[in-house]
Amino acid sequence: MNFPELLEKTAERNDSIACLGLDPVIGKIPIKGKDSGKKIVKFYSEVLAAVSDSIAAVKPNYAFFSQYGFEGLKAMETLIAAAKKEKLPIILDAKRGDIGKSSEAYSKEVFEVWKADAVTVNPYMGSDSVAPFINYCGKGKGAYVLVRTSNPGANDLQRLGTETGRKLFMEVAAKVAQWHREGVGAVVGATNTAELEKITKFFTAANKKIPLLIPGVGAQGGSAREVAAVLRKNGSDIRIHRINSSSGISYAYEKTGSDDYVGAAVKAVKELNSEIGL
Repeated sequence: MNFPELLEKTAERNDSIACLGLDPVIGKIPIKGKDSGKKIVKFYSEVLAAVSDSIAAVKPNYAFFSQYGFEGLKAMETLIAAAKKEKLPIILDAKRGDIGKSSEAYSKEVFEVWKADAVTVNPYMGSDSVAPFINYCGKGKGAYVLVRTSNPGANDLQRLGTETGRKLFMEVAAKVAQWHREGVGAVVGATNTAELEKITKFFTAANKKIPLLIPGVGAQGGSAREVAAVLRKNGSDIRIHRINSSSGISYAYEKTGSDDYVGAAVKAVKELNSEIGL
């Protein structure tokens, strides 16, 4: 089974294209104790167990775990294993990208050490930095290339003009289409639906089946309902795409005035799925 097929199967099984982002912040985890790793595992294990049949992927953010040292990375390993038991695709948000040999080492870490199904990749250094990750797509893995991100500073580079007359993010989209094989995807933020629509139209016109990982809904201001409408409008197979929510699910309890983080997360996932309307 290749990676897009895994995405399709999971979406159909759980009637969802929601992706749960794991971004641990110890100060937001309402569990007593001094062991950061144990607190992270307990918190996310309980949330994951409650929503596993209502989501369609899990996205651990490597930096949020590694900031707590080996305890944090061990917690990430434990949670990846837990998500795999639920047969959920694991997208490791590591944003890797380096010269060829370094990328080869990073790709081995992502897929063989952490056992991820896919990874986010920074394309700034070009084809030789991306190739080691894309090569794993031939083994059923996925590689999401950063095309148009949702952070405020993205405009510093991504919207610059090029000699072709296209914005830089569209040049990267063109490279994604050029590099494409089954499993190559793109990260496209939810905060600018006009640009999301432009990118999805481009991929559809290129006749490429390119899964999108779409962060930026909820806390960052993007609308899951609007994103889903764009995906349907352009004739894309919505089952291969994933709309990510991290703090909007994990820390939904902060808006309720209660410490029932599991109940709040379940409600947040239900609301997200309702907005998407798969």
